[in-house]
Amino acid sequence: MEKIDLLKLFQGVGTLLESDTTLMFTRIGFVILGILLVYLGKKGILEPLLMIPMGIGMAAINAGVLFMPDGSQGNLFIDPLVTDTDELMNVMQIDFMQPLYTLTFSNGLIACFVFMGIGVLLDLGYVLQRPFLSIFLALFAELGTFLTIPIAQAMGLNLKESASIAMVGGADGPMVLFTSLSLAKNLFVPITVVAYLYLGLTYGGYPYLIKLMVPKKLRAIKIEYKKNEIPKAIPSSQKLALAVVLCVLLCFLFPVAAPLFFSLFLGVAIRESGLKPVIDFISGPLLYGSTFFLGIMLGVLCEAHLILDPKILLLLVLGILALFLSGVGGIIGGYIMYFIKKGNFNPVIGIAGVSCVPSTAKVAQKSVTEANPYSVILPEALGANISGVITTAIITGIYITLIPLFG
Repeated sequence: MEKIDLLKLFQGVGTLLESDTTLMFTRIGFVILGILLVYLGKKGILEPLLMIPMGIGMAAINAGVLFMPDGSQGNLFIDPLVTDTDELMNVMQIDFMQPLYTLTFSNGLIACFVFMGIGVLLDLGYVLQRPFLSIFLALFAELGTFLTIPIAQAMGLNLKESASIAMVGGADGPMVLFTSLSLAKNLFVPITVVAYLYLGLTYGGYPYLIKLMVPKKLRAIKIEYKKNEIPKAIPSSQKLALAVVLCVLLCFLFPVAAPLFFSLFLGVAIRESGLKPVIDFISGPLLYGSTFFLGIMLGVLCEAHLILDPKILLLLVLGILALFLSGVGGIIGGYIMYFIKKGNFNPVIGIAGVSCVPSTAKVAQKSVTEANPYSVILPEALGANISGVITTAIITGIYITLIPLFG
């Protein structure tokens, strides 16, 4: 009987033992991290729809490495580095997730689907009721998106890589994916993974930032409106008109980001047109399905051979710094409005300008409710939150258009 080589039989273990020490421990680390993400998703600490498929994918791709016919190590999931057309056609018939990656992920389609779903959920009425306030706070909440660029450059990244990781401060996953695919394709996998990992933490981390920067007395402020200051309901026709005008204007200014603008404002237009079957489809199967497959794709892209880069630790630091600075900027904007309105404004609303819809608006309201159950700031917070989505989309267009001219 021929002797059986167990390491060749159980190739996941065999490839692990034959790898160098760094790669071996990286694979083990990603398997453990994947299992942890599933646990945190199940507990609701992180977004389960994204983190559970991402965690399982991360664990499976790093466990399922095998010996290829040429003696190298590989997997049967995906090869994101293949560029030759003939080779790509062969790989698409072997690696079962390659078609999904090539046809929906690498071209930004899945990001646009997610953004279309976000558009259906947005009510521009909150912005139109308080346009100056909403945009003002949203701009301050982009502090991390701007300030992280020089910091990242000082730490060794080039301008395109710096702009890509800085977009994490905008707290909008599709924007980060779209920007990094356009400016830093060599790092788009770790940057996007870092973004989605950290966006899941905003709900847990920002309440502590609010308590650190805003004393309880100010968190408890209840905004008082005079009769003539109470915002009126905005008709759907006005919201639809705004969506169309913004879409066309921004596509004129930043054609390179036109797919994002189109997807977002198409979602808004569908919502305001009252097309209920389409609304239900986009906000349900399309949004949830796209987010689910996005999670799977992010997980299987975390293969140790692919993501083992000395810049990973740097990206982890810069990602959390960008989100922190944006939160600080939003609260600073809230304080400025507090002084402008002579105390009749709750500065906590500022952090809702960070466009993680609707998480940061909910965080703001929850923090205020803990200090004063009778203070309702959700309408103002949602206005800033929705404006944050729009300003982040505009900044994405600016970066993709201008950064290549300087970098």
